[in-house]
Amino acid sequence: MKKGNIYDGYVEKVEFPNRGYVRVTIPEEERTPESGDTAYVWVKNVIPGQTVRFRFTKRRSGGKMEGLLHEVLKPSDLETSDVRCPHFGICGGCVYQTVPEEKQLEIKKEQVLHLLEPVCPELHFEGIYASPDEHEYRNKMEYTFGDECKDGPFALGHHRRGGFYDIITTDQCCIVNGDFRKVLRATKEFFEKRQIPFYQKVQHTGYLRHLLVRRTANTSQLLVDLVTSTNMAKEEEKALLDEYVKELRGLDLSADLRGILHTCNDSAADVVKDEGTTVLFGEDYITEELLGLHFKISPFSFFQTNSRGAEVLYGKVREFALDGGEVAPKTIFDLYSGTGTIAQILAPVAEHVTGVEIVEEAVEAAKINAGLNGLTNCDFIAGDVLKVVDELTEKPDLIILDPPREGIHPKAIHKIIGFGVKRMVYVSCKPTSLARDLEILQKAGYRVKKTCCVDMFPSTANIETVCLLSNT
Repeated sequence: MKKGNIYDGYVEKVEFPNRGYVRVTIPEEERTPESGDTAYVWVKNVIPGQTVRFRFTKRRSGGKMEGLLHEVLKPSDLETSDVRCPHFGICGGCVYQTVPEEKQLEIKKEQVLHLLEPVCPELHFEGIYASPDEHEYRNKMEYTFGDECKDGPFALGHHRRGGFYDIITTDQCCIVNGDFRKVLRATKEFFEKRQIPFYQKVQHTGYLRHLLVRRTANTSQLLVDLVTSTNMAKEEEKALLDEYVKELRGLDLSADLRGILHTCNDSAADVVKDEGTTVLFGEDYITEELLGLHFKISPFSFFQTNSRGAEVLYGKVREFALDGGEVAPKTIFDLYSGTGTIAQILAPVAEHVTGVEIVEEAVEAAKINAGLNGLTNCDFIAGDVLKVVDELTEKPDLIILDPPREGIHPKAIHKIIGFGVKRMVYVSCKPTSLARDLEILQKAGYRVKKTCCVDMFPSTANIETVCLLSNT
């Protein structure tokens, strides 16, 4: 097979995160005695059972080959749902929108089991739990200003699949509430009409960078943050933003518009970064309610992007933590605690909970949220888990682990094992990292007592997994 050539193949299986294993019949003119007539190539953004056309891009060491999807020649038998979103297949978001929800759950379950069963031979898998909302479930979205192609139409939305510069205006996205779509359309039309330029990453010119929108599901509150460069005169900028606030406040929204913010960002990186935020209207936060507790959410604080799905996830974490409720843990360590959501959900059944989180803003939010909920038995420490665990003097009865996607630092995991707790609950958004860490924990004497998955992200390739570990 030659780099750059186009080939057709059949998707035999898909592994997490959405890496298709495609069987290809090699054309006769490209065959060698060593190659035979069949090859297997990894292609992303495909569904088991599809026949696809792709461009061969690289051959890695060890013989692994990769390709870039061009088109689907024949759909899979799994694809029986109508496409709700006109951006499907163009933006880099949803993959499984043509697959019914129950089939999506089956695909994700099989992907997780494929990773965990070789590591945990006696794995007790409870099952996979669906999100309460299949559509319009996301409570946060970060949009990018740009053009649809070089020097093309003005756009506000998401990057085109497989592209770095091209932006698709995703104003009909169906995994967000209609308020997101209204704010996006109004913002795009407002700045397009005034011919305000978007930020050019290479030249570092232009003004508009990102639009961040957050909306709570259970309390129906909305927060909008416009992210720009500082490439505009202050007086001109103030007049422009005053008009923008009036535009947004005049929208017919289903949620309560609690705040409109302006964030400056002159960094070279194409990310939403806070280099100074001003409140243009209202407050700089919204408040969500989960499992009877209230959580203050600022524009940049971490919070699960599916509120009702988070209630399912955290409910399972609490269930696993109590493990039948026979003996409630007195002292709990919540490592990688974020804004302290899990810590506070478990606080009512414990004497003391300590959260450790490296992001200082998240720690401050956790402290505020604990105060909102009247919880006096929670402490939150800002710092790297790898270093902070050396300074903790309490002996925990239970440890909660909810690390970032890359999992637990190899040195930190051995320090965590050193506490010798009887139970741990591991929450993972990346089962490949989870499988690696479980192998280490099991070698140290722990066993995976039970496991389940929660589909926090319908139509996408992502999944959350919860494991209860015991060394008794």
